[in-house]
Amino acid sequence: MGKCHSFYVIKGAEYRMNAKIPVGVLGATGAVGQKFIKLLENHPWFEVTEVAASERTSGKIYSEAVSWKQVTPIPEGVRNLEVRPCTPGLNCRIVFSGLDAAVAGPIEDEFARAGYVVLSNSKNHRLDEDVPLVIPEVNPDHLGVISIQRRNRDSAGYIVTNSNCTTMFLAMALGPIHKAFVVEKVFMVSMQAVSGAGYPGVPSLDILGNVIPYIGGEEEKVEVETRKILGTFNGKTIDLADFPVSAHCNRVPVEDGHTESVSVKLARKTSTAEIAEVLRTYSGVPQRLKLPSAPQTPFVVMEALDRPQPRFDVNRANGMATLVGRIRPCSIFDYKFTLMGHNTIRGAAGASILNAELLKAQGYLE
Repeated sequence: MGKCHSFYVIKGAEYRMNAKIPVGVLGATGAVGQKFIKLLENHPWFEVTEVAASERTSGKIYSEAVSWKQVTPIPEGVRNLEVRPCTPGLNCRIVFSGLDAAVAGPIEDEFARAGYVVLSNSKNHRLDEDVPLVIPEVNPDHLGVISIQRRNRDSAGYIVTNSNCTTMFLAMALGPIHKAFVVEKVFMVSMQAVSGAGYPGVPSLDILGNVIPYIGGEEEKVEVETRKILGTFNGKTIDLADFPVSAHCNRVPVEDGHTESVSVKLARKTSTAEIAEVLRTYSGVPQRLKLPSAPQTPFVVMEALDRPQPRFDVNRANGMATLVGRIRPCSIFDYKFTLMGHNTIRGAAGASILNAELLKAQGYLE
């Protein structure tokens, strides 16, 4: 893979720069892979040209290989694609990885070494020192670590990751708050939808009428990933943000939408009205660049005392915004509030797609 004048050269095929960029989906038959394919349908910049999955489905037509669980039909442009193995040789410029963490790490490494741009939803490389963990509204400057990654790994390609689905809404909301008031401590309790466990997810007899107060590895992810996202790129690596995060993560019987109760201690004292205004008026790089998947505003600040709620609010802004409500004083820290967001869109596939749009807009795909 390489660049030749105004064309991408991929496996001998030429793609004009003003044409849609060909992309592949790794783990295309799984829950996250299906969400990638659904969200990429009719995308103005990207076109799915390759689907890849395990050896069990490799060689089959996608519509025959997948147990499709999305509410809309398989996109016509994808349904007759042949499922390929998850190995380099795919006829595309970018690969979106929806692979299970058990296998994602080495496969993503192999694609990056082969020259592909890898947009990963998996946990494997999020905390690598030379891999950016990006929320475009919060830390787009962390993409600067890409050149260091390529040099460190002697790689023509590179890996960019998005956060854990629970981290997403916490770090996204803390970004402008930290910038305005400096966060000193964070306490968060999550109520996470069953779709976050993938398909088939949590057995019905375990979750119906119940709350499961443990999600393996989730609390550790939130506590470290948040500090990396809100950290500082020093020109060589990312210095973690200098504040502790304490997370309690729970699975609840909700289909889509993670809800989080958050308390924060701030260095600069403020007011609930000022915090609400900072979030309500915040605009990041995706909004200024008008990226296709970016919400018009990153945050929807809700005035009703009983909102946000997953049942009514999860699909606001096409599932790409963070919903914020109940901003009020905290008797232990300074302020507390409720967050909610769509865990399989902004918390997963949609986040990777927005990262890819940011890469294109800022010249990282040239």
